[in-house]
Amino acid sequence: MDELRNPYRPGAGTRPPALLGRDALIDHFGVTVRRAMAGHPGKSMIPIGLRGVGKTVLLNRFAEIAEQEALMVGFIEAPETGDFRVLLANRLRKILIVHDTNRKTTKVLRAMRILKTFSLQLPDGARLSIDVDALRGEADSGNLADDLTDLLIATGEASQERGSGLLLAIDEMQYLHEDELAALITAIHRTTQQDLPVVLVGAGLPQLPALAGEAKSYAERLFEFPQIGQLDRRDARDAILVPAASQHIEFTDEAIDAIIEQAHGYPYFLQEWGYHVWNAARSSLIDRRTVDDITPAVVQHLDNNFFRVRFDRLTPAEKKYLRAMAELGVGPHRSGDVAAELGVRVESVAPRRSALISKGMIYSPAHGDTAFTVPLFDEFLRRIVP
Repeated sequence: MDELRNPYRPGAGTRPPALLGRDALIDHFGVTVRRAMAGHPGKSMIPIGLRGVGKTVLLNRFAEIAEQEALMVGFIEAPETGDFRVLLANRLRKILIVHDTNRKTTKVLRAMRILKTFSLQLPDGARLSIDVDALRGEADSGNLADDLTDLLIATGEASQERGSGLLLAIDEMQYLHEDELAALITAIHRTTQQDLPVVLVGAGLPQLPALAGEAKSYAERLFEFPQIGQLDRRDARDAILVPAASQHIEFTDEAIDAIIEQAHGYPYFLQEWGYHVWNAARSSLIDRRTVDDITPAVVQHLDNNFFRVRFDRLTPAEKKYLRAMAELGVGPHRSGDVAAELGVRVESVAPRRSALISKGMIYSPAHGDTAFTVPLFDEFLRRIVP
């Protein structure tokens, strides 16, 4: 069929044509931001889940809702390498410039001066272009938690004075260093206590609640960590059928069943399968044979792109550890069982396991357990590593 009319949109954080299965979370977030704007901020929300479940898509939807409710949005993807403080300072600078352009106020000016002070502490000589004088005694202690708290309070007060609010939307939060995560939690805690219209929404891999708890023990009282995963069968069917129906294309029940079986209900994989099946179809009724015929090509495409990109970042020893996990099945698996599969003592591979967790390849759902963060990665490893 005509590829230009293809409604499916596989991609990193690309919004699917039908955003399904997340209505309750979206509605809950709307209440959260409206309460914050009314002076009653509560728990911020940090959805967690495996790769490909739509965390970034959800985060983008949250940002849209916040803008509709008159909040200014600072969207940040936490870097694996680099400094989070620089990214945050740049986003806040843009927000404060908008506030200052609309109407100069005392609190906006004060926030800009504090941001200027904060920027003087940035690493590697990073400096922000802000045409104000630094405010001595604010955000200049050298303690990240204290300085970030000063900055977010000032920005929250400036936003409040302008009849607005602040949403910090942070993707890949598991990559924040412990001191950065602790400072962010401390700052949000303080803005909440002062009833400022500041909301943090994040997204990350399943290890994030543990990381937040290690950074600050009260994190579980400050944030909600809803788990998002595969779509149920009804939503998975609609993820394929609804976009097709908009183009007057139909699928047989057998074709839909085959796609869901291959994609395991994961939103990203459903989009990939829908996209490739559409391009391969020769009629307005897509049947099981079309799905079966295109299956080898789709699997190869996923292997070469979605999976291979992550696999090629690993050391030979790390690849060997993951292959041992794959031999044991989907998981989660006990660390001792993985070591036994490798034929070594568990202590000897502990550094390897820690490195893989840091790289976001695996996580620990419970003490001593290990699981993949990438859906179907075990199948990929068994295909490419004999």
